[in-house]
This record gives sequence, C-alpha cells and structure tokens, in this order.
Amino acid sequence: MKKFLLIVILAAALPLGLRAQGSSTSAMEARRSQLEREIAELNRQIRGLSGKKESAMGELELTRSKISARKELISETEKLIHALDDSIKVREQEAERLARRRDTLSAHYSRLVRSAYVNRDSRVWYMYILGSENLGQAMRRYAYLRGFARNLNAQAAKIAEVTASLEEEMLRIRDLRADAEAHRSALMEGYAALKVEEAQSQRLIASIDKDRTRWESSIREKNKQIAELNRQIAEAIRRASASSGSTAVDVALSSDFASNKGRLPWPARGAIVEPFGQNPHPVYQNVTMPFNNGITMAVAEGTAVKAIFGGTVSRVAVIPGFNQCVLVQHGKYFTLYSKLKSVSVSKGDRVETGQTIGVVETVDGESRLHFELWDGRSPQNPVQWLAR
Repeated sequence: MKKFLLIVILAAALPLGLRAQGSSTSAMEARRSQLEREIAELNRQIRGLSGKKESAMGELELTRSKISARKELISETEKLIHALDDSIKVREQEAERLARRRDTLSAHYSRLVRSAYVNRDSRVWYMYILGSENLGQAMRRYAYLRGFARNLNAQAAKIAEVTASLEEEMLRIRDLRADAEAHRSALMEGYAALKVEEAQSQRLIASIDKDRTRWESSIREKNKQIAELNRQIAEAIRRASASSGSTAVDVALSSDFASNKGRLPWPARGAIVEPFGQNPHPVYQNVTMPFNNGITMAVAEGTAVKAIFGGTVSRVAVIPGFNQCVLVQHGKYFTLYSKLKSVSVSKGDRVETGQTIGVVETVDGESRLHFELWDGRSPQNPVQWLAR
C-alpha cells in the first residue's frame, strides 16, 4: 500500500517539473523567434544596400549584427535541443514507470481471472455461502465474493487507465523527438549560413580597406554629428534639470523609473547594430570611434517608436545625422529617441508608457533607431534597463 501511495505521489509531482521545463523551452522558443525576425529584417536591409559601394560600411555593420544574432540564435537552438533531450529522458522514465505499473496490474489481474475461472460455476459460489456455519459467516462470505468481483472490475479499469496514459506518454515522446530533430536540422542550416555571412563580412572589410581615405573622411563627419548630438543632449538635460529642481513629484518619478530597471519595454524591436560604449572600428584598428552613449537598432521600415516610461517631453529638435530627436524627462532620468522621420509629440507634452513618440526614418534602405538613456548627466547602457 505504501509503495502504491509513493507511486501516486511521484506521478502527481512529475508534471510540475515538466511544466517548469515547458515554460523554459517556451522562453527559448520566443527568443529564437525574435532573433529570426531580426535576422530577416537585417537581410532585407542588406539586400537594399548590396552592391552599392557608398553603402559598404552600412552593409558591413548590418552583416556583423546579423552574424552576432546568428550566433545567439545557434546558442539558443543548442540550449533548446538540450532541453528537449532532457524532456525526452524524463518522459521515457515516466513511460517506463507506467509500463511497470501496467505489468504489475496485469499480473494481479491475471491471477484474479484464473481464480475466477477455476470457480466459474455459480453453484460453487452458492454452496460456499450456504455452507456457512451461521448467518454472520454467510454475510462475510457474500461480502468477500462481491468484493472479489469489484476488485476484478477495478483492476481492469486501472489497467485501461494506465495503458491510456502510457500511450499518451509515447505520443508525447514521439512529438518531442520530432521537434528535437527539426531543431537539429535548423541548427545545421544555421552553421552553414554563419559561414556564408562571415565570408561576406571579410569581403566587405577587404573592399572598404582599399578605399581608406574616403571612409576615414566619412568617419570624421559622423564623429562631428555624434559630438553635436552629445552637446545638445547635455545642454538640454542641464536646462531641464535646472528648471525642474528636485520636487517630490520628480523624486517619486525617478524612484519609479529606477525600480523598473531591467523591466522597461523597448522603444522598438530590432537588432542592435551599434552597441553602447567604446566600440572598435570594424575595419581600421587605429581609428578611434567616439563613445556611444546609447544603442542603434536596425528596425523594420515604418516602425513606430514608443516611450519606455511616463514622463514629459523636454525637447524636440532636428540634428544632422540623427534626423528628428525627442528627449523625454522622467524625474532625474532622460530618454532620447532619434533618427525619426516624423514626431507625434511636442515640447511640454506629457507622455505615457507605450505612447508613440514618432516613426523611424528610412534613408537609402536603412531604417535605424538611435536610443539613449541618461541618469542625470550620466549615460546608461539601455540594454541593462530594458526587458529581455
């Protein structure tokens, strides 16, 4: 009896672990889907730039971002395959347990059937009851025989139930194996695509390296645009901070903003082509690139850009190289949304989380969003603040 109860307890506990594992694989699947969408968008933009000599640097940036996304996709696929393999092992163990349970029930049932067959003549049962020494013994014998019949039927029902569970488990194992094989096939395709993309990157690097003078001039111009952006942001933040002071509302808003670190929504979804921080030039090792105060993402054409938190529009401006820019204040924190084609807010407007700020600009097939997040006058890595 204790052994049977233990089996029941284990059977009840097992699905909880499987559900947790299922939740983990669902998160992996979601991340894989996001990476596949990013790679598809990068491919679309690369096709628009492919073959244009003046766009080789942009194509290289996109290709390198695609390689990065591809490597993460491969990693996520490998983790998913491992998780599926683990699920298969757990399911196989459950199937083995059910098979053993079915065999035990079947053996017991067979003994009951043999006993019933030996005494199949109903007259034997009647004589057994009538041969009782007293009424009490007769009632006990009658109850025993009724219990025997119920036990026989119950055993048959248990066998049918366990057999059905075993069949369901085998179907799940079959589906999991098919899923794992499909992902293994996708993994092989991913490895092949990565080789092609890495070769493409090397060809672009070689092409750009041949025209160093022109590209260095382009880099200097871009650096001037970044310096101007940084100057205007610093000035806007200084003025906004000076005018607002530190009211109770600002303190509360700052606290709310900070408490959501790592959970803030993305202004738009796309592959990061220029990460935060000091990034080396992809071709010229001795060329110093300016510190990137934010992230630049390749997004789909016509993408709506949304506020990541409630706040007040501190400034709307047009800055060369960054198109229309919107700076939003959230207490002592600020967020910048730039490279916009159109803007749907004005200075002084109150915006809510998820409200559309504007639409991304597309220039020569490139749709980029540059986003920054500041703690006072200190730039922050947005990836550490936004939800994964």
